[in-house]
Amino acid sequence: MIRFRSAVSIRLGCLPLALGLSVSAFAAETPAIDTIVVTASRVREDGFTLPVSISTVDGANIQSQQLQVNLSESLAAVPGLLVQSRENYAQDLQISSRGFGARATFGVRGLRVYVDGIPATMPDGQSQTSHIDLASAGRIEVLRGPFSALYGNSAGGVIAVFTEDAKPGATLEGGVQAGSNGFVRYSAKASGISGNLSYVVGAARFRTDGGRDHSAASRSDVNAKLGYASGDHEIGLVVNGVDLPDAQDALGLTRAQLQSDPSQAGTSAVTFNTRKSVRQGQVGMTYTGQFGPQDTVKALIYAGHRTTVQYQAIPVASQTPATSPGGVIDLANDYRGADISWTHHTEIGGMRLRFTGGLNTDRLDSKRRGYSNFVGTVVGVKGALRRDENNLVSNFDQYFQAEVEPNAHWLILAGLRHTRLALTSRDHYIVPGNGDDSGNQSYGGTNPVAGVTYRLTPSVSVYASYGKGLQTPTTDELSYRSLTGTQTGLNLGLRASRSDNFEVGVKARAENVLLTAAAFRIDTTDEIVVQGNSGGRSIFQNVAATTRKGLELSAEANWPGGFGARLAYTLLDASADQGFPSCSGTPCVVKTVPAGSALAGIPRHVAFGELSWRHVPSGFEAAAEARAVSKIYVDDFASDGAPGYVRANLRAGFAQSGASWKISEFVRVDNATDRRYVGSVIVNESNGRYFEPALGRAVYGGISGRVTW
Repeated sequence: MIRFRSAVSIRLGCLPLALGLSVSAFAAETPAIDTIVVTASRVREDGFTLPVSISTVDGANIQSQQLQVNLSESLAAVPGLLVQSRENYAQDLQISSRGFGARATFGVRGLRVYVDGIPATMPDGQSQTSHIDLASAGRIEVLRGPFSALYGNSAGGVIAVFTEDAKPGATLEGGVQAGSNGFVRYSAKASGISGNLSYVVGAARFRTDGGRDHSAASRSDVNAKLGYASGDHEIGLVVNGVDLPDAQDALGLTRAQLQSDPSQAGTSAVTFNTRKSVRQGQVGMTYTGQFGPQDTVKALIYAGHRTTVQYQAIPVASQTPATSPGGVIDLANDYRGADISWTHHTEIGGMRLRFTGGLNTDRLDSKRRGYSNFVGTVVGVKGALRRDENNLVSNFDQYFQAEVEPNAHWLILAGLRHTRLALTSRDHYIVPGNGDDSGNQSYGGTNPVAGVTYRLTPSVSVYASYGKGLQTPTTDELSYRSLTGTQTGLNLGLRASRSDNFEVGVKARAENVLLTAAAFRIDTTDEIVVQGNSGGRSIFQNVAATTRKGLELSAEANWPGGFGARLAYTLLDASADQGFPSCSGTPCVVKTVPAGSALAGIPRHVAFGELSWRHVPSGFEAAAEARAVSKIYVDDFASDGAPGYVRANLRAGFAQSGASWKISEFVRVDNATDRRYVGSVIVNESNGRYFEPALGRAVYGGISGRVTW
């Protein structure tokens, strides 16, 4: 077990010293590292000068010697962000940013996710990542802190994935990877530019037997980005789809099960054949028009359809009451939206100004059905209808931001977003003992943000920022009012959480080195937390007040001789300012969590390090990386926890190339020391099935080829 001793932990009070050392070490004027981003200010701009915490992962780090299946492969080096693969494709990734999203029991929440500008986040705040094609990704931007409020309903930040840009001519690529636990992945991609047209089209399929019993899965996905450019006008078309049939759900383990055999499936997983199927298709169109040197208009429209069918391990006996929603969830979501913005550049008295204003609307039509998970004595099959409701969620937002650069030393960025979200639920399952649970709820507010950067030298900047945030309950968090099913309908008493975000930081760069440091504090009222979780069914509640205090450090360097390094560290203290009730055990026994208790599901320390070497003449490249995560409490009472761990990965490969072709081979060893650890936890699982074990040592290899003409 890794132990983080308080004597060597980094404290917020040390930040001024760290900043001072950074300034003195990088005071010389040196060439800049390319840190161009668009997420923070909605235009292409040097992220080094902006008063925000933003990280960029380029295409090489996303694809080189990687499996290109999960975002957890690519985002480990981003400070403040914890992406944990549950090794369970029936539950998706568990992503948290500064602690927001750590308690998500399904999908991703607390962050906004975009792919080529198209939201992967529904208006209620629920996000999906299964349709993201990493093989076609050119870069990923991760925005944390106050300015994420300008994107609406999120508290933790923004993850924006951008498909690579096509290059002149035509390119065809293909590859195959295979390895431990029956893993196989095939991929193909075509890209190019012909006249005014550009295209990047990719498709992939993978399958795995899983590292645990009852955890097999397969997934097929396709992603296409088409573009047409004429003069100062560009039109883009983005199409993607995913098919995830019958991904087995191994469920969580108790402490005793974890210790006896971490590869086993959880209680009743095999009996009820717990599994999930997902199908999604969506299309979006973007427009960018330059009207003279000062004005730019951007617009997008999108629409999609996503179906989810999930079989849970709900005991047959507990489905007897008329109030029970059953043990099979059947969701059909139709969603669409539009966004239009105008950006104006001007200069007054030598002072550069830029203004952006926009309107955004999204709509989610969700048909939720519930069925028994048995027919007669046969379980794990769809039975009688037990729930039938239509939920409509829509928002209409207005946003404005301005950037002012008074002189070469100062930059001011400010904005606000007004959000109005409405929820309407119509209950169609009305039988004796289960009445009409239709209802309405609305959430909203105006969230201002502001930040200022001061450039000490061309290579050193310091900044401070503040903003308010809003996070509404997702429809999944509203879905249940009790673990036992004795209350029906949506939990419409759940309130939106609101936060005050403060951040200060420093950025320093040299020709081949970039260093960043940020300290933050987030005060949240009505934070949405898990009250109880059983058999895949969760109920949520509000906590009056919580506080997050933390420090993020990162470093990236490329040295002569082909050597490179990436480092990231996060210190995060997250606690409840006031006591609150929470469930313990099954049946639920309500107890009071004391004020000052640490929030479950959030590690205090996370660290990442990578050292790489590339020998250009031979085409050889190798890297070693390690990630350390401290103990994670599994419930609000800190009755148990997943021990801290250090995981090491190794990879190496060769590349051969000619004037118009390239072939690459690689081998990688994940969890090289075969460390036995818990990859993620299910917070407040009422039956004590908190633990989702990670894979042991796994070996993979792959080969890919590319030809251009």
